[in-house]
Amino acid sequence: MKNYIGHLFSIVPAVILLQTLFYKFTGHPESVAIFMKLGVEPWGRILLGSIELVAGILLIIPGTRFYGSIIAIVIMLGAVFSHIFILGTSGAQRNLFILALITLACSLITLYFQFKMR
Repeated sequence: MKNYIGHLFSIVPAVILLQTLFYKFTGHPESVAIFMKLGVEPWGRILLGSIELVAGILLIIPGTRFYGSIIAIVIMLGAVFSHIFILGTSGAQRNLFILALITLACSLITLYFQFKMR
């Protein structure tokens, strides 16, 4: 049973990370505005999207979930702090902030399960 729970908690952040890539790679106006506010548009948006792609793939593959969860945790800590200190957590940013928190929590749980399995 624990193994299925571990799988579930690794799939959730993978889906969230991979789903947001469309916005980053196509230059969606909301994504561009976020990265302009952070002062890293366009290279930061493309680089972060590439790293999120790698993390999402690693989270899907059972043997690499440990590494995927570490990458996702680092990315989401950056996202959470960016929302708290720069972007804000209200209005349109609320949903992205909540997704970052969900991804962070699921990645932490995935990392915990990966440690328990080793």
